[in-house]
Amino acid sequence: MRRSGPSRGDGARRGAIAPETTTSPRHTPAARPAPAIDPGLVLMGEFGRAQGLNGEVRLKSYTGDPMRIAGYGPLATADGRRIEITAVRPAPGASPDLLVARVRGVSDRTGAEALNRTALYVARACLGEPDDDEVFTADLVGLPVSDADGTVLGTIVAVPNYGGGDLLEIRPLAGGATALLPFTQGFVPELDVAAGRVVVAPPEDFFAPAGPKPADDPG
Repeated sequence: MRRSGPSRGDGARRGAIAPETTTSPRHTPAARPAPAIDPGLVLMGEFGRAQGLNGEVRLKSYTGDPMRIAGYGPLATADGRRIEITAVRPAPGASPDLLVARVRGVSDRTGAEALNRTALYVARACLGEPDDDEVFTADLVGLPVSDADGTVLGTIVAVPNYGGGDLLEIRPLAGGATALLPFTQGFVPELDVAAGRVVVAPPEDFFAPAGPKPADDPG
């Protein structure tokens, strides 16, 4: 019942673990809050830093198949611009959702740098409705998570995938470093996006700070 990212097949099923949005430490720095956006839009990706000198730019894709982000035609930004991705290729590294993109009208590093941290959206109406066991990533971000007793534990700030399946990145209620929880039936036994209800079953030390490595640990 898990879902994520857009396009038919651009949702990910909880328990089916399809690569999507988006091996990394369990604890990560707190993510910046998502900007308020028209609920009629679905988040597709976000540009990162410039890549090289010829206008290429890094892109984090939130679609079920990361490369499909280039196939939706012009995408919208929060400030109303239209951006057309003309080509994408996998970025160096192991994360399948990190790409290097070319954008129409951008041909130098200055133009690519201007795109940094620009989020890209598509109209929800263009995607159709997700299947019964799917959900768009954008609909999960910002939802509170609670345990089986109803105690609110934190808020979902991102739904990354580093190649081993979708994860919920959760910021604790008290603030501080976020933690990653596999988006599977075992760890997320109840999910009702329409009601804003996400019930999780995290390990006891879920928000515990990562301890120092032993002195003899070669990693």
